[in-house]
Amino acid sequence: MDTFHNQLDPATAQAALEVLQTIGCRVHVLHAPAGEAPLCCGRSALAVGDVATARAAATRLQSALAPYVERGLPIIGLEPSCLLTLRDEHLALGLGEVAARTARQAWLLEEYLAREFKPGELPWQALPEPSPPVLVHGHCHQKAFGAMKALRKVLGGMPGLQVQFIDSSCCGMAGAFGYEAEHHAISLAMAEAELLPAVRAATPDTWLLTNGTSCRHQIHDGTGRQARHLAQLLRAALPAKPPAEKAPAP
Repeated sequence: MDTFHNQLDPATAQAALEVLQTIGCRVHVLHAPAGEAPLCCGRSALAVGDVATARAAATRLQSALAPYVERGLPIIGLEPSCLLTLRDEHLALGLGEVAARTARQAWLLEEYLAREFKPGELPWQALPEPSPPVLVHGHCHQKAFGAMKALRKVLGGMPGLQVQFIDSSCCGMAGAFGYEAEHHAISLAMAEAELLPAVRAATPDTWLLTNGTSCRHQIHDGTGRQARHLAQLLRAALPAKPPAEKAPAP
């Protein structure tokens, strides 16, 4: 998973776990050894220019991932800025062949689903009627790495879903940028260019979908609306579990 969802949004991590298990995956959630600090890709340190701390965190994470990478297992993440750090900044930090191998096996949830399953193979069911429309904002890292195509493919394979993508640029958070007081006005101006007006114009029953933690916070702070991660939508479309059979009366 990633630091943001492990620490700040565990409900979304749980939703992703349930989705993967339901479609037949055996999932191992990577944790640091007992008594050690949580694992981190180093994205947060890079966002404030602390390259040394980022390199140390990245090296530690690569060591923890190494046994699974060696076995050829896919590394799946939920937060675009974190997962895609494994495909970009870890290589730039000079971590060598171990990072290069990890990069080739690191996928966002939607990328993994789009690569490994053909249309119709996944058990999505239509959301309860009337099916709510879905309004999607793409995270900057998804756009930069061409991952929006995979998101469109996964959403397109869900029955009865009305999907609209917001034609927006950055939400304005840009890592740590929007959290800094001196950048607050610029951050909001960026959000007001396309994203927040589109959210305000959406009907109350519209599902707001964005995979970025910072994007979801910007939407909530700017409009009061709650956006969700793709994993939450996919879990809502899973088949209902059959009720447990009652034991026969004595």
